[in-house]
Amino acid sequence: MVRFENVGLRYGMGPEILRDLSFAIEPQSFQFLTGPSGAGKTTLLRLILLALKPTRGFISVFGRLSNELEKEEITAIRRRIGVVFQDFRLLDHLTTYENVALPLRVQGRDESTYRAEVVELLQWVGLGDRMHILPPVLSGGEKQRAAIARALIARPELLLADEPTGNVDPSLARRLLRLFTELHKSGTAVLIATHDLALMDQFGGARRFVLGDSRLHVYD
Repeated sequence: MVRFENVGLRYGMGPEILRDLSFAIEPQSFQFLTGPSGAGKTTLLRLILLALKPTRGFISVFGRLSNELEKEEITAIRRRIGVVFQDFRLLDHLTTYENVALPLRVQGRDESTYRAEVVELLQWVGLGDRMHILPPVLSGGEKQRAAIARALIARPELLLADEPTGNVDPSLARRLLRLFTELHKSGTAVLIATHDLALMDQFGGARRFVLGDSRLHVYD
């Protein structure tokens, strides 16, 4: 599904912030990405999303080499990926419901075919009474839950989540974890970037990618 071969990244003439990254994400797999602050976890997720171009090496996503893709093809690939970044990227002029439903609207689906599904997911993440609120009124934790719901609603082939439980209480974190688990069981490959060791320990069999010293180490 995703393959990196000797990938390196630097900004301008500076040193490489990521170097010699070689790994693969298989379909229907579950893995964590961890490492100290500043190690480059978010940068690595952006490379997978094709939001950044590597300085060297090769990246393929869904069997396509990133350096051979046209802009329209990159857009089509991104629609197959659910993303939760730490800045949430909600649209302030849309309600919580409309933000979560947006991926389905982009697919051209009629609202009558997905409204109940969106409402159910919002209730599951504790936003059932906030679905008609605009993002500027939401708390940081509520924005995070809305972003997670938006990433999950279209049942993506690949989910990339950057610290998805960082702003929620332990009880809600467990509920969100069940959502990720169910999505994985339905066939989605999941990559979660996190500092939360307790979260990772709940998945003893999950593979771990550890970033350190600009390199990636894989532990099965």
